[in-house]
Amino acid sequence: MSTEASSPKSSDHESIDDDSVLATPPPRPSLWKDMSTSEDWWAIWCAGLLLLGAFAAVWFSQGEHVSENIVAGESVSITSPLKPYLSKPGKWTDNPIDAIASSWQGILGAFVIIGALFAVANQMRGKSASAFLAAFPFVFLLATLAYWMSGQSVVKAYNLEYALWALLVGLIISNTVGTPKFLRPAISTEFFIKTGLVLLGAEVLMSRLLALGLPGVFVAWVVTPVVLISTYVFGQKILKIQSKSLNMVISADMSVCGVSAAIATAAACKAKKEELSLSIGLSLGFTVIMMAVMPAVITATGMDPILGGAWLGGTIDATGAVAAAGAVLGDEALEVAATVKMIQNILIGVTAFCVAIYWVTFVERDPTGPKIGLSEIWYRFPKFVLGFVSMSILFSVLYSSLINGPELINAMISGSTKTLRGWLFCLAFVSIGLETNFRQLFPQLKGGKPLVLYVCGQSLNLILTLLMAWLMFKVIFADAVTP
Repeated sequence: MSTEASSPKSSDHESIDDDSVLATPPPRPSLWKDMSTSEDWWAIWCAGLLLLGAFAAVWFSQGEHVSENIVAGESVSITSPLKPYLSKPGKWTDNPIDAIASSWQGILGAFVIIGALFAVANQMRGKSASAFLAAFPFVFLLATLAYWMSGQSVVKAYNLEYALWALLVGLIISNTVGTPKFLRPAISTEFFIKTGLVLLGAEVLMSRLLALGLPGVFVAWVVTPVVLISTYVFGQKILKIQSKSLNMVISADMSVCGVSAAIATAAACKAKKEELSLSIGLSLGFTVIMMAVMPAVITATGMDPILGGAWLGGTIDATGAVAAAGAVLGDEALEVAATVKMIQNILIGVTAFCVAIYWVTFVERDPTGPKIGLSEIWYRFPKFVLGFVSMSILFSVLYSSLINGPELINAMISGSTKTLRGWLFCLAFVSIGLETNFRQLFPQLKGGKPLVLYVCGQSLNLILTLLMAWLMFKVIFADAVTP
């Protein structure tokens, strides 16, 4: 799920001898502490506040007789009053100023809203709001640059969307002059992505979520454990990887959802810090490659966006990269890809729990070791998924129960929240680029059994996921998932 480029902090590890360090989970916070400081929970609070404000703006600005006109069968139009103050750079052909001239007010509005909200969130989470505010204008400027480049008419004709430009801008900086340290407080890949995905929940009505969810469960919950177990057995029986914990962490990282799964699994199987770092390096390197190559392959082969989105969601390791790749293919692919990925994210906790049970029972066979409780699943569960589902349920109820529900929800989305979601995704893609330094990753990608294990496992993952996605989304549930 995750796209963090940094290795786990030293506080998350416990020394066991002079040469190795175990990846162990930090002390468990109370529920209140978790809800007031966790990035996942704050993604829900931030997105919820944005949605509440956006819906209130539309609600209080609607005309007095809108409901009566709808009941009478008359056509009505509702527009969000926030629309002029939230926008992105527009299209341009010859004069770059055209992209900004008509939208500078909306760009400034998005900058102020996102900057202020995330500064407060950082302060509440125990981080420095001032450090964030000092760095955020530069990261936002890079996101604006990515939007501006994607708006050029020739570039747009080739379907080179903002996500690819945002990633490229970040990669150029991080792999040439290097990412300045003062920018790091505003490089919040996971926070931006999670908040954007909770906002996306309001756009995916519950009927649609249920339609995508059932085939998505087969793609994520059937293929993932098959690939994980197969990769682990392949590493032990064929490649003869000496370290079982390294084998398991790479298998979970590649099959479940990237860095978050790797960290959770490393703690469950007591992997060394060096093994976790190697797994993360492999994941990040291939994630960047896959998020750029897979949309191109899907487009070149004429693959259906629903099938392509399901394939992306079940194979690319990181949630942010899935969103980036899906956005290149359009809103429909993004919707499917994000849904499948979040269904797969649920397996983080389950995987960590099962690996811990396996390790204690079969690998270590230590009867005096700590017992693994079901609460481990809750600790590992990506909480922002709850926000996505909750917003889908809430706005589905408003959509269907209010007389003018469809008009209100559509006005809210088109006039404000969809634009904010786009900015959050763009900021996240810039952050991914700024966090990825190939000079640090290449040594880990050179030959050796871990690299072979990852390539073989990911190849199996790509094949099985595509087959399952085709079977579920284009054969068995084809009528249900078609908009």
